Amino acid sequence: MKSKHLAVYAVSAALLLPAIAADIDPIDDVRALPILLLAAQPPASARPTDAAVKASFLTRFAGYLVWPPAARPGAGTPYRICVIGADPFGRLIEEAVRGQQIDRHPLQLRRIRGPDQAAGCHVAFVQGTAAASTESILARFAGKPVLTVTDARAGPERGIIHFVVHQGRVRFHIDDAAAARGGLSISSRLLGIALSVRQRAS
Repeated sequence: MKSKHLAVYAVSAALLLPAIAADIDPIDDVRALPILLLAAQPPASARPTDAAVKASFLTRFAGYLVWPPAARPGAGTPYRICVIGADPFGRLIEEAVRGQQIDRHPLQLRRIRGPDQAAGCHVAFVQGTAAASTESILARFAGKPVLTVTDARAGPERGIIHFVVHQGRVRFHIDDAAAARGGLSISSRLLGIALSVRQRAS
């Protein structure tokens, strides 16, 4: 449980940074920068594992997206977080999902082998196996209202969000153009903390 709480701390701080920065007068930017950097990082002696931070991010991404009406969960039904293929999280993702809600919708974790079982997934972490490559699984989601997430440690193939470890911290790239093709709208707050954003067509 300690790992879960530390991961939540790190992710929550990162997601709050754009909002904090927006309230800072440009004249004070230089003086405020160390405060912002500290806010995004727990004490060095108590940092969560990379896997715990990624699991925590996965449970929060849905709160920064808007799905097309037909893909939104109905009243009382959950947002489904799916782990497709290999599972690098184990109990960490179970702990991260437990008790979480987004707009009064509970989160539900599903572990599935391939995209044929992925009906109803809202967020899909994709990591290929010998039976199905990451690339082939991602291709099945192209143009669909599913937030696909991948990890650089598993290979170069990229979903809409792609985890990397940059300067010792978990960060991510966002393909907003791919999100647009699936009818997804990503909050400017989430876009604002990405390492890079592939822009959607204007």
